[in-house]
Amino acid sequence: MMNSEHKNIPTHLAIIMDGNGRWAKNLGKQRVFGHREGVKRVQEIVETAQREGIQYLTLYTFSTENWNRPKEEVSVLMRLLVRSLKTELNKMLKNGVRLNTIGNQDRLPEEVKEILGECVEKTKNNDRLVLTLALNYGGKEELTQMVQQISLKVKNNIISPENVDETIINKHLYTQNLPEVDLLIRTGGEHRISNFLLWQIAYAELYFTPTYWPEFDTDALKEAIANYQNRERRFGKTSDQLIP
Repeated sequence: MMNSEHKNIPTHLAIIMDGNGRWAKNLGKQRVFGHREGVKRVQEIVETAQREGIQYLTLYTFSTENWNRPKEEVSVLMRLLVRSLKTELNKMLKNGVRLNTIGNQDRLPEEVKEILGECVEKTKNNDRLVLTLALNYGGKEELTQMVQQISLKVKNNIISPENVDETIINKHLYTQNLPEVDLLIRTGGEHRISNFLLWQIAYAELYFTPTYWPEFDTDALKEAIANYQNRERRFGKTSDQLIP
């Protein structure tokens, strides 16, 4: 249920969860400590988003570029993901959270694919919040695959070139069952999109905060939502055209 204090809540919120390693380093700890604390923050933000009335929450969990990190760090991230999903499954079922994933999962470890499949299947009928984990996800790869798929269909006369429009494109993206992003948050002080949802954020409001992800709590999310509510989304129109 939507929080009565909030109106004009973003339907689809996407978050680039950045700053785990730097946060840990600033505390004199290893990057792994930051990732562990970051997982705890995910749990809080999912619950807060649900209370605020957000219907779709997409988290940039692991990018195609993240494979370039040290192997031990990648292994830790995968183990944390498995552990978190096993721990949170019952809570997702209780709270009506439906788990969804986007990205090329072929490269993911078998244990990760198994627990993902189990959670997606068991939560498929939940309808209070769609939680999407972007795993081995890259925006350029997604768009490349979309072009390849549509090109093949054009070649085989399944689709006519003149009929290729935004609707056709959307149907060939990982996010075909998700609405466009309304608000994109990036924590950690960087001002980049980092190959995340390049098509889907065409008209999203962007919110950058210096707060590292392990410190991005309920109050920080509410502040970002309040900032969004004070913006005027014109979608190419003038302000006067938006007045009823």
